[in-house]
Amino acid sequence: NRLEEAPHTTLSDREYQIFQMIVAGDTVSAIADRLCLSVKTISTHKSRILQKMGKSSSAELIHYAIEHQLFHPG
Repeated sequence: NRLEEAPHTTLSDREYQIFQMIVAGDTVSAIADRLCLSVKTISTHKSRILQKMGKSSSAELIHYAIEHQLFHPG
């Protein structure tokens, strides 16, 4: 059932990769540099991630990641 699906499972592979980098504490510009994408592109991805997951900040994403054991430091 789509409604019971965990929010992070609705992210695309790229969105999930960026989600992981955000929760690891990377800034939008650091992520852009690392993935060779523009800051605008990463910002768009971040907005989409927040929207899909029903969160309003990076802090909420980090909290979600810890809660669901998706946070892998290092």
